[in-house]
Amino acid sequence: MPETAYHIIGADRTVRWMVTCDHATNRVPDWVSGGDLGLPAADMARHIAYDLGAAGLSRALAAALDAPAILSDFSRLVIDPNRGEDDPTLLMRLYDGSIIPANRHAGEVERQDRLDRLYRPYHDAYARLAGRRDDTVIVAVHSFTPQLRNKPARTWQIGILHSHQDSRLALPLIARLEAEADLCVGNNQPYLGHLPGDSIDRHALGPGRPNILIELRNDLIATEAAQTAWANRLAPILTEVLEHSGL
Repeated sequence: MPETAYHIIGADRTVRWMVTCDHATNRVPDWVSGGDLGLPAADMARHIAYDLGAAGLSRALAAALDAPAILSDFSRLVIDPNRGEDDPTLLMRLYDGSIIPANRHAGEVERQDRLDRLYRPYHDAYARLAGRRDDTVIVAVHSFTPQLRNKPARTWQIGILHSHQDSRLALPLIARLEAEADLCVGNNQPYLGHLPGDSIDRHALGPGRPNILIELRNDLIATEAAQTAWANRLAPILTEVLEHSGL
């Protein structure tokens, strides 16, 4: 197993749920531009480099569901595992106002190296974990920034993203979350829920697996205590929705 591509937690857990975290860390491997993409530390600590709070939430949610989890171990700015291999944003050169110096002139050889050493091993492991059962249900965990530069504030606390190809769990989950008086829930907000070749497309829509993609506003999961609280709140709701779905 390539030790720098991913981490798997609870591989021996046997429930249907599988938790995934595509953007778990801002780590840059040493062999990529000497471990430095040329960005200031403040930029590497922003949402452009990883999904803040998502790794902790994923671990806590996996524990609450007694489910296995896979987490990436490289920054989305090195190569984005939640994009198809032919997506032009797979290797970002500009993101939310920041130029990524080490990517600016990265050519095909560099792109293929990152695919071979990081992206493909992550997805191979993801596929193996998802295939441990015939009835796996994927819950993908992401986070979003409260406000992009020069853009309106995002008022949603939680967004549920889904593709028109499969909303079997997403729409009931949205309805269930909207019944919580204190939540502002985004339906395919702050992003649309389907990019051809993304992780859900590849591992859920293609094989026909039920799936949910959760986006939490990152200021709400900035601490371990908050991550655990959200996980403990979401786990029984997810379980309830799945049970009532008949899937």
